[in-house]
Amino acid sequence: MTTGRSARSAAVMILDEVLGQGTPLSQILDGSEFLASLPAPDRARAQRLAVQVIRQLEPIERLLEPRLRKAPPLHIMNILRLAVWERVSGAPAHGVVNGAVDLARHGNRNQHLSGMVNAVLRGLPEDVILAGPAQRMPRWLRQPLVHAYGRDAVTAMEAVHAQTPPVDLTVKGTAVPEGVSLPNGSLRLMDGGQLSALAGYATGDWWVQDAAASMAVPILRVQRGQRVLDICAAPGGKTMQLAALGADVTALDISGPRMARVAENLARTGLSAHLITADALHYTPDAPFDAVLLDAPCSATGTIRRHPELPYLKDGSEIAGLVTLQAQLLDRALGMVKSGGNLVFCTCSLLPAEGEDQLAAALIRHPDLRVLPPQGVDPAWITAQGGLRLRPDYWNGPDYVGGMDGFFMVCLQKP
Repeated sequence: MTTGRSARSAAVMILDEVLGQGTPLSQILDGSEFLASLPAPDRARAQRLAVQVIRQLEPIERLLEPRLRKAPPLHIMNILRLAVWERVSGAPAHGVVNGAVDLARHGNRNQHLSGMVNAVLRGLPEDVILAGPAQRMPRWLRQPLVHAYGRDAVTAMEAVHAQTPPVDLTVKGTAVPEGVSLPNGSLRLMDGGQLSALAGYATGDWWVQDAAASMAVPILRVQRGQRVLDICAAPGGKTMQLAALGADVTALDISGPRMARVAENLARTGLSAHLITADALHYTPDAPFDAVLLDAPCSATGTIRRHPELPYLKDGSEIAGLVTLQAQLLDRALGMVKSGGNLVFCTCSLLPAEGEDQLAAALIRHPDLRVLPPQGVDPAWITAQGGLRLRPDYWNGPDYVGGMDGFFMVCLQKP
């Protein structure tokens, strides 16, 4: 099997799994024997191609639909989608068409459609471009977001989702790659490349962390020497931020393998924390903490720009259960904070049900809580109740390009 065919075949396999079976990309990458058998460059190319097709699915299909008399089987459709993206990306038409026809002829029960694949792709114009609106979020997500933020804001978010996101770094030391300094102190790399080869990686001078995620620690207002609990800590970005501030950090997560990643990240950066693998709903500390940070399990709808497959894995039915769990964790976390201490509750969700509504409900359950509005951020990002609402379309304009993950976060002071 040639290198090109290996990468293309793997890309189509990823698309079949995500779009046909609803399999998370991380699960495919970790569990596929076929992917594991490929050379690293082919594996990386396959992932890159598949992710870009998912980002641009609707624009690609708008190009294909007039050229198809009826929708072909999913596997053939994914071959066509991949070929269109390759053409849009500037790959030579001859190689793309031959590669797609080769895939259609081998390893499936639809070999008879290889002629159709050939005809459709040869009928594309030489200068193939994708036109029209960006890939839209699914109705179960788009509708509540339009209601919350307006149609123009949602369209702007979708435009960011269609872009390859930059790599944001949280900086601890002085050896750093060249990048754009963001107002919150993050360093943005528009093309990260192989991160382990960049300046400062081996010496632990920085770690990868989206700029939005890094804003939770500053609003917690931690002082050096304070005892701080980081709940749902993996993969450890916030734990490292807290440790770098000189806090006495305890990192708690329910997943042993994910907690192992926290340990690896701490070791690379030369930072330390107490690591506990446990369910936060059943964990009881020896004494209350000065501060607690809870990054609660959520729909992760704020991370679509980095995980474009997410809309194809969910239908919104899990939201109610997540909202209940978040409220339980928030109440449990409040019990671990000493009187006068602070708790930051955050979710990487765009849905008000997992953010603004959670805050409103918490203030009804705990009327003595005080909301501490964030400082040093754009005032337009602060909600009426003093929370911080971050959206993908923020920092995607003339000053800064690339957007940020969607988050809700709020600092609560316990009486």
